[in-house]
Amino acid sequence: MKPTKWLWVMWVVLIPKLGQTQSVPVTGTVRDAETRIPLAFCNVTVPGTSIGTTTDTNGKFNLTVDRNEFNSLIFSFVGYVSDTLSLIQGKTNYAVSLKPDLNSLQEVVVVSGTMKEVSKMDSPIPVEIYTPALFAKNPTPGIFESLGMINGVQPQLNCNVCNTGDIHINGMEGPYTMILIDGMPIVSSLATVYGLSGIPTSMVKRIEVVKGPASTLYGSEAVGGLINIITKDAGTAPQFKADVSSTSLQEYNVDVSTKWRTGKSSALLGINYFNFGNKVDINGDNFTDVTQQQRISVFNKWDFERTDNRLASLGFRYVYEDRWGGEMQWKRKHRGSDLVYGESIYTNRIEVIGNYQLPVNGKKIIFDYSYNYHLQDSYYGVTPYLADQHVAFMQLRWDIKLGVHDLLVGIPFRYVFYDDNTVGTARADHSNKPMQTYLPGIFIQDEMKFNEQITLLSGLRYDRHNLHGNILSPRVSLKYSPDKQNTFRLSTGNGFRVVNLFTEDHAALTGAREVIIEEELKPEQSWNVNLNYAATRAHSSGYIGFDASLFYTYFTNKILGDFTTDPDKIIYNNLNGHAVSKGMTLNTELMFTNSLKIMSGVTLMDVYQLESQTGSDEKVKQQQLFAPHVTGTYSVSYTLDRHGISFDLTGRLNGPMKLPVGDRSIDDRPDKSPWFTIINFQVTKTFLNGFEMYGGIKNILNFMPDDPLLGWENPFGKNFDTSYNYASVQGIKGFAGLRYTIQ
Repeated sequence: MKPTKWLWVMWVVLIPKLGQTQSVPVTGTVRDAETRIPLAFCNVTVPGTSIGTTTDTNGKFNLTVDRNEFNSLIFSFVGYVSDTLSLIQGKTNYAVSLKPDLNSLQEVVVVSGTMKEVSKMDSPIPVEIYTPALFAKNPTPGIFESLGMINGVQPQLNCNVCNTGDIHINGMEGPYTMILIDGMPIVSSLATVYGLSGIPTSMVKRIEVVKGPASTLYGSEAVGGLINIITKDAGTAPQFKADVSSTSLQEYNVDVSTKWRTGKSSALLGINYFNFGNKVDINGDNFTDVTQQQRISVFNKWDFERTDNRLASLGFRYVYEDRWGGEMQWKRKHRGSDLVYGESIYTNRIEVIGNYQLPVNGKKIIFDYSYNYHLQDSYYGVTPYLADQHVAFMQLRWDIKLGVHDLLVGIPFRYVFYDDNTVGTARADHSNKPMQTYLPGIFIQDEMKFNEQITLLSGLRYDRHNLHGNILSPRVSLKYSPDKQNTFRLSTGNGFRVVNLFTEDHAALTGAREVIIEEELKPEQSWNVNLNYAATRAHSSGYIGFDASLFYTYFTNKILGDFTTDPDKIIYNNLNGHAVSKGMTLNTELMFTNSLKIMSGVTLMDVYQLESQTGSDEKVKQQQLFAPHVTGTYSVSYTLDRHGISFDLTGRLNGPMKLPVGDRSIDDRPDKSPWFTIINFQVTKTFLNGFEMYGGIKNILNFMPDDPLLGWENPFGKNFDTSYNYASVQGIKGFAGLRYTIQ
């Protein structure tokens, strides 16, 4: 062949192929590795070029790439660690997960410690933050169960028949824990018995936990700590979200939320429905192991956008619940009768909550308000308990800056109306006398930031109670941060609690014991000291977070329920002595670049009371009921990012705790619980179209307490007792669910 012909062949065959490009469209979705929420406006670039795009509002991207020259993409987003995606031959659609950056974790905004929006690092008060991503690792139908995943926080069931419960912080009983919704004291007194179960996880943006007294800002009940449930913003919530799940025991839960805009305002609507109507008696005592429940909760929140950028929001919530527990033969017709024993509770609850920034030029003055009405119609065997409560709260907050002083002045007012059919609201002549509490007050908080390392926070609150008189609550906190990786916080403060006995101590209502109040009960007081150390360390494979606290709380006027002096009675009075809660907590968090995350926490504590004996200087030490010396939580998560599959192992460890036992001649149950752990496992598959499937096993070790009921053979007899509880009677069970989200 002649040379010219060779040149012609090369021109016809080879040159077109050399100039041909392999342009391939690459699509996918970018999500937060923890929350699985799509990341809008994330940068997607081809390395070494100016070629790129950004994700849309749903976290989706679409980019054409020349596969002859490039085989990877770089994803970068503010607050997240950048990631490089290696393109696979023949694959065009990808799921990308970005992990939060170490430094951005310190910038999470908190409000509970100081009633102001500050970053977690800058807060002088140690505040723990938990997002729905944690609770999704072990899904539950309500906040009450979810809080068991937090170290030092213990959801405690107080009745084995009706499953009433409260929240303990560092071993202190539920009445010492204040539950807030968006900073408002919306769940308290009567609502603590059953109201916690009606808070759906769909409305939660994050949960902030403060351990130790917070009465200087929040008043009565914030003695041992507070849990602030921050709800989602209507403007930033997903357009639509649904979560439907069930268990092998036939528990069904539906969580649906949506949002819309009306003019310049945004609205969020959330509906939760839970149903469990399957009678189960695993331990063979002829009683339901868990209460039968039917509950619906409707939540509607409005965020109003104003041209002057002032705050304004309004929220509503309605909860209805019908629950019962008792003998397996119980039916609705047996309610209140002595034919078949049952405990039946109807709950109706209405809440209103909001805030409004006043139009005062140059001043930030916010008016907070809330109202809730709680109606409980219940029978405990043949004993009726009919109670209703109105709680109205309003507060003016004025944020003032004077040089190095960042002041917060507040004028709160709280009104509580409570009425029931017990001796708690009865006169000496047995006529009715509802309780009415007026609690006006004023507080001032001064935050002084001397430099980047040292901040001093001081505060003082004055309340005037219509029954107990003047109450002062001071606190001081010092924060020292030598650098961005280490922070020390030393806090001390006073807490107080006015008492509403029958709404808070369910043992007074159930069982066959007679209730005796020996004296006029005085408000409880506490002093607390807390030393906290927090640190973060970055390494080549991820980061380590470390948080440790030493705490000591001293109580006076502590109200005690004496279950042991007389097996037929519960005797209430103020402690003639003092009580102590002391110990330490340790939380660690390890995140690795290979998508492995490990969280663990342990609390060591000693909670007891020293009571003076009549005619003697000797004081007798009594351990607190339901306060184990050791508790722990743990979570191990691993995600196969490219496949959208995650694995979660979660659990809780409980050491021995003191339990209430009856007359030892008939009650031979151990007075302490054994060591035990509840382990759960879950697998989640995330799809690109907004669907998410999950399923797993709860209580893998099938742990259940022995003999939770005393005298179950004759529940109408004087020996029947329901208060011996340290774990759910439900054993191992499977669960499965489906989530769908439209951003």
